[in-house]
Amino acid sequence: MTRLRIKHTTSFRYEAEVQASYNEARMRPDMSDRQFLLSSQMVITPLSSQHQFTDYWGTRVTSMEILTPHQELSLVAESLVEINPRPVTSEGLEWGELKEAPLSSAELTELLTLTPLTKPPKDVIKGAHKIAAASETPDHAAREICEWINDEMSYVPGVTAVHSSASEAWKDKQGVCQDISHIALGALRSVGIPARYVSGYLHPVADAGIGDVVEGESHAWVEWWSSGFRGFDPTNRREVGDRHVIVGRGRDYTDVPPLRGVYDGPPTSDHQVRVELSLEY
Repeated sequence: MTRLRIKHTTSFRYEAEVQASYNEARMRPDMSDRQFLLSSQMVITPLSSQHQFTDYWGTRVTSMEILTPHQELSLVAESLVEINPRPVTSEGLEWGELKEAPLSSAELTELLTLTPLTKPPKDVIKGAHKIAAASETPDHAAREICEWINDEMSYVPGVTAVHSSASEAWKDKQGVCQDISHIALGALRSVGIPARYVSGYLHPVADAGIGDVVEGESHAWVEWWSSGFRGFDPTNRREVGDRHVIVGRGRDYTDVPPLRGVYDGPPTSDHQVRVELSLEY
């Protein structure tokens, strides 16, 4: 069991006054049998009206509306989370059983649908099908596919953007966790394995001491379904463990951006993001 403290700061400075703005933040960690949210707060400057709701995919959302002129916007989300990963105990499905499962589940059908961001190029589809054909079970195939994508991709920040597609990232075999997860999702779905995008945080320093504050960032990984959801981090080639904090899930990044909104004001702004994490024990 691990206890993590997370501080996620996002700020905007506009080139001129903004008359009004509306935003939705997805920065509050999930509550589940593997993850208990001990405390959570969000401070928004300037003061705004706030409303909390759970979206279609089960992610907790804080919406905020500022109706007074402002030239800066700051959000500071702080959370304390206790993580106790639960091993998957259920037996995975056979290929024939998996093929029948989406027929009785709208969610699984949606998680088989390729989106513009996850649609894979032909060689990814070919590689995924080759692995699946040689795998006895969907679970074995899913892990092999994720590990193959990890082998093929290089983690290089700055070469892609939030709206880059799996095909665009695959072209140069470079990208970040969002891109690698999108490619993995497209590959998994192309062989009939339902899979979803997971947004959250990862404590990046294995030997950090208790109370040491380390720089982190938002992170992404995947969960595939085979009689239950199983998490895997294709960027780091590892199972999801007690350093992964889940915030939201969806079909791809567009379902779970940390912050999304609209405003009435100048077209450009200076945007800064900082994520700090520390082990409490």
